Parts: sequence; structure tokens; C-alpha cells
Amino acid sequence: MQRGNLDPSTIEAFGLEWSRFDQRELNDKELRRIFDNYFCVFPWRLLPSGGGVGADIGCGSGRWSRFVAPRCAHLHLVDASARAVGVARSNLRGSNNVSFHVASIDRLPFRNNSLDFAFSIGVLHHVPDTAAAIDALAHKLKPGAPLLVYLYYAMENRPRWYRMVWRTTDLLRSLVSRMPGRARNLICDSLAAGVYLPLARTAAMLRRRGLEPAHWPLRQYAEASFYVMRNDALDRFGTPLERRFTRLQIEGMLTAAGLEQVQFSDAPPYWCAVGIKAVAKLPLPENSIH
Repeated sequence: MQRGNLDPSTIEAFGLEWSRFDQRELNDKELRRIFDNYFCVFPWRLLPSGGGVGADIGCGSGRWSRFVAPRCAHLHLVDASARAVGVARSNLRGSNNVSFHVASIDRLPFRNNSLDFAFSIGVLHHVPDTAAAIDALAHKLKPGAPLLVYLYYAMENRPRWYRMVWRTTDLLRSLVSRMPGRARNLICDSLAAGVYLPLARTAAMLRRRGLEPAHWPLRQYAEASFYVMRNDALDRFGTPLERRFTRLQIEGMLTAAGLEQVQFSDAPPYWCAVGIKAVAKLPLPENSIH
């Protein structure tokens, strides 16, 4: 019987993914470029002196925490997969201001109103109730603290044919994600080599000539390494539970969780969004003039 806001099969799949792709083969320059794409809207200026205390929710291999930890006083890395936390612990073994927790989003090991910031990149669309997950995380933030999230987008900014292609790939995901590990890995590697790589390198060639179409599939991988393509193919097709949201839906969930000043990145990947936890307003005195 499932308990909590989590999907056991998805947690297992990610534990295996991060064990296979622990990011050690990825050079810092490429990883930093991807990090900057996700964090381009994050308001670093709002963090307290010294960076404060933050949390990486769904840390996976810890690849983003590598860049965040040096900018804060302490960073908590949280993941529902013990295997993933083990990979993250190994990758950040040189950092002395981090701690690791195996926990689900609805059982976070923090007091309410205790975090100066938090981020969750590519995670909360893989839980049964994304809105409840955002709400649970918002409770842990101090008033005025920022939360950065990246959720898979519903492709509402894409043409109809593009969305139809995605529906086909989603049917494939539902099949591949249920396969045994070796078969799943083989198919995802084949997709990376036979689909991701040729489309991405063609996009790169067209880009250099100024001919790249705006909706060319997988154009975001034009400059990516084959390692990233293999990792992302497994991430995309090997995950049993996946949800997608429109920009308006994401804004609605953030607002309902008590976050304001919601800002989106208008560049890929869609949708990266940041919201600031509202500061509670004190009631006016009874004899005040208003």
C-alpha cells in the first residue's frame, strides 16, 4: 500500500538512473551551462548575508547542489531514494556545509518557516500530487524566502503537430518505463543514439547557418554531449509517473501555496519559475484610521 505523496516505482527508477549517470563524466562547463539555464530567474539577492540555509528537494545526484552549496551557509540535500542520496553524498564529499536526508516531500525533516530558500528541479512533476508537494515545501520557507521549481511543461506554447508527436512519445514512455532495467537502459540508449543525437546535431548545423526552425524537435540538445542525451533519454522514457503543467497551472499552484511575485523564465527549459513566500501582514489596530 502506497503511503505519502510518492510513487515507489518512480523512486526506484530514479535511484537506478543516478547510479548509472552519476555526472562524474560530465565536464563542469557543460553542467554549469545547464545549471544557469535553470537558475536564471533565481533571486540570489534575496538570500541573507552568508547565503542562509537552503534545501535541494529531490537532489538526485546532487549535480545542482555542487554550484549552490558554495553560495550558502548550509544546504540540505533531500531525496526519497536512498540510492540517489548515496550518489549525492559521494559527489559532494568535499563540501563541509551540506547534509543529506532520505525523505519524501510530505515528510521533510525541517521545521516550518525555517529555510531561507529552496529549489526543486525536475522533481515535483513525478509525484502523485504536485500541488500538495509545493504547498508542503512552501510551509518550510521563511516569509520572504524564494522557491525555485522546474516542472515539465504541457507544451501549450508549441504547435499542434508538436504536441501530437509528444503524445506518441508519451505512449512509448508508458511502455519503456515498465520494462526490466537492462531492456529499459538499452532502449533509452538507442533512442539517444538514433533520435536525440541526429536531431540535436542537425539543429546545431542549421543554427550555425542561421536556418534553425523555431520548433525543431530536441533543439535544446544542439550543443549537448552524448552523455547528457543518454541521461535525459532515460529520465524521459524510464520514469513511470510523469505529469505536465501549463504556465497558468504552475502559477496557480505557487500562488495557492502562499507564494507571490511569481516569475518565469521565457527561455528553455520550460517552465522554470520562482515565487517568494508572502510575508504575513499584521492586522490593523482597532482604532486605526483607514
